[in-house]
Amino acid sequence: MSLAIAYSRGKQGISAPLVSIEVHITNGLPGLSIVGLPEAAVRESKDRVRSALINSHFEFPPRRITINLAPADLPKEGGRFDLAIALAILAASGQIDSGSLKRHECIGELSLSGELRPVSGLLPAALQVRDSGRCLIAPESNLHEIQLIDNIEAVGAHHLLDVCAHLNGQQRILARPQEKSVTIADKTDFSEVQGQQQAKRALEIAATGNHNLLMIGPPGTGKSMLAERFPTLLPPLSEQQALENAAIASISSNGIDLSRWRKPAYRSPHHTASAAALVGGGSNPMPGEISLAHHGVLFLDELPEFDRKVLEVLREPLETGKITISRATRQTDFPARFQLIAAMNPCPCGHLGDPSGRCHCTSEQVLRYRSKISGPLLDRIDMHIEVPRISYETLSNRQAIHAESSKKIARRVQIGREIATKRQGTSNAELTPSQIKQFCQLNTESDQILKTATEKLGLSPRAYHRILKVARTIADLAQHHDISLTDLSEAIGYRRLDRKS
Repeated sequence: MSLAIAYSRGKQGISAPLVSIEVHITNGLPGLSIVGLPEAAVRESKDRVRSALINSHFEFPPRRITINLAPADLPKEGGRFDLAIALAILAASGQIDSGSLKRHECIGELSLSGELRPVSGLLPAALQVRDSGRCLIAPESNLHEIQLIDNIEAVGAHHLLDVCAHLNGQQRILARPQEKSVTIADKTDFSEVQGQQQAKRALEIAATGNHNLLMIGPPGTGKSMLAERFPTLLPPLSEQQALENAAIASISSNGIDLSRWRKPAYRSPHHTASAAALVGGGSNPMPGEISLAHHGVLFLDELPEFDRKVLEVLREPLETGKITISRATRQTDFPARFQLIAAMNPCPCGHLGDPSGRCHCTSEQVLRYRSKISGPLLDRIDMHIEVPRISYETLSNRQAIHAESSKKIARRVQIGREIATKRQGTSNAELTPSQIKQFCQLNTESDQILKTATEKLGLSPRAYHRILKVARTIADLAQHHDISLTDLSEAIGYRRLDRKS
């Protein structure tokens, strides 16, 4: 047979479109051409495939070979098509059974000796292969990613000869039993943080309702320490959420950490990070920090030190939960449903309000420093809290060692989350305006208090709704059916940076 078709998967964001590798062998001067928008690494595959076939003791057809990668308008990149190209050539030249290729999808890079090398971004492809009903053949070194997926038919091979023997029915590759990943316990705990009870309370509320939070305080008061321990309050990810995160990690340069794949991500980029590093980008768009923090936490320390233009790119993802990266030839969507935790000093020197009086920043310097964070971005942060310097007595108090553990706080967080999910099917931070009207109703006295706060603080409609969402979370933690005046008053207290424009 002079025509054969093998199936593989491309890479486009976190999706993996089906690619058909069509090989046609005809008489004529020996040569090999690849069409279908191949990039440099794909065009170079002809040399890798030729050497792999010869070194595996197959015959490389001394005829005219045309390889089409369909669909033709989808850019193809990387060495992930090597295995499928080699198998299609063997099938077209009659060296292996072409019928078995219809039931398989093949992904893998070939070495010159015929060994299979791992490829990046295999997990999104494996998820779509499972839905197609075909069997996936991939490098054995990628098998740990595939085994995260239930109900998938997949085999891992070490060499091209193993794949050919499997397809010809000579020696089947046996599927490994699924290995469950071992989860490593957290090394940090809230009980290590002495004092700062108000900040701990605010973080508990933020964890329960998925609210964004900004901590303001002098250097060394524990803002970063609190943020690092915040993920210990969050419940484990569902299997679907964990697979979404693993798919993003698979296409990035980070890879998948099997010991933490069911835990919420925690990302803490340096303040010198560019906009592309934060939201993603590049000629071939790759996920940024906000996508790597999907279903997890993005911690921005020293918030005013970030470039203002970099911070502004966060505004849309904070609302929509996704980021769209547009290029001249393609548009790629990445999920970005993250929880923002940020920290900053109260002034350039960091000691504004310190009883020692060592802050000499002028009001203009303080205003200029805080103005690095735009009003629209600040408006999207649900809670603003102060993290003051703690006294020597608190630091030296040995009883502080017995502060509440993360496990104890996490139990309350879990109960509050379950109450919200049972009531509305989502977290309080994701309530729609119609759901806010339904589930965040206030009595007459509370409504009057919120009206006064809105007028005095000059709150925007967005800030008004976020106060109601935070109040709903506080009521859930207290297991109140309705929002009480106490719940609302506490929520208003977490909007201290709001001011009239």
